[in-house]
Amino acid sequence: MAWSFPIATVRGTVIRIHVTFFLLLAWIGAVHARDGGASAALAGMAFIALVFGCVVLHELGHAAAARRYGIATPDITLLPIGGLARLERIPEEPWREIAIAVAGPAVNVGICLVLALLAGGIPPAMEGLAPEDPRAGFLARLFWVNAFLVLFNMIPAFPMDGGRVLRAVLTFRLGHRRATRVAASVGQAVAILLGFAGLFGAPLLIFIALFVWLGAAGEAAEEELRAATRDLSAEDAMETRFEALPPEADIAAAAEALLRTPQQDFPVVDGTGRVLGLLTRDAIIHALRQAGSATPVADAMQDLPRVPRRAPLQEAMQALSGGPAVAVEDAQGRLIGLLTPANLADLIALKA
Repeated sequence: MAWSFPIATVRGTVIRIHVTFFLLLAWIGAVHARDGGASAALAGMAFIALVFGCVVLHELGHAAAARRYGIATPDITLLPIGGLARLERIPEEPWREIAIAVAGPAVNVGICLVLALLAGGIPPAMEGLAPEDPRAGFLARLFWVNAFLVLFNMIPAFPMDGGRVLRAVLTFRLGHRRATRVAASVGQAVAILLGFAGLFGAPLLIFIALFVWLGAAGEAAEEELRAATRDLSAEDAMETRFEALPPEADIAAAAEALLRTPQQDFPVVDGTGRVLGLLTRDAIIHALRQAGSATPVADAMQDLPRVPRRAPLQEAMQALSGGPAVAVEDAQGRLIGLLTPANLADLIALKA
């Protein structure tokens, strides 16, 4: 995610923190400093840091459950409104999706049990109504924040865990694609209710409503994409009409090809048809400015991901992952096509 940076790695999962998280810390510190000075500000920020530690454990619970089913979690990003674990893929089996979804709230339930033991029992509910108030007990506030995380995450709306449980339960009767549509519609209805409630003095609910609405819409769009590409291979979507450049060509020749053809990026291919790299439009312009037109294209090209022609299209899309192109190769390793975001979008539009 843009504007985030890594702070730790746990069993292959990178923990990232978004820069806006520090705005939250600064705001919490300023509010507490106004009421109680520097010591109160430090205590307030420490409490928020502990809360987000619980959020990290919540997301690691999802990651651990996903790992049991062979699904990696590349990263977890901490945002001011919580954490976001990015799974490598969504399991097709509903019971696996349920197990992964409830694993996060289960971690918060476990934290509540530990805090209740340390506090000598369940803290009074009144102490959970103002978690930002330092006059309430530290353990009590942390207990009720975790209890709130359980309830909030089980709201039946994407991208919360409850939305994924709802989708998985509906999948048993409706199938994955239709269940996603229904669950996304429920999520957007919840977002409307939250946004309406936010108009009456709770602006944070409006922000959460927007997050829920976009999450539901994004989940529905991703499912449409998965459904449209589920039974296709890389060669079904590849572009076969393109111009390639030899490694001995210079940037002047590449610039001429850029003007002469509709292509923006050019594969660099040796005499046997094997791909060596990709020369992008930006690389051509940069090389002309910095090194001159006589620069060999091999000095300006970048790596190009490659997949076999029979590779599932979803696997090829993962290799693409926001890049300019993926090379599609035959059994002998020769370039036979390119998969780009543009022709992938055309394929999805035609399928729709």
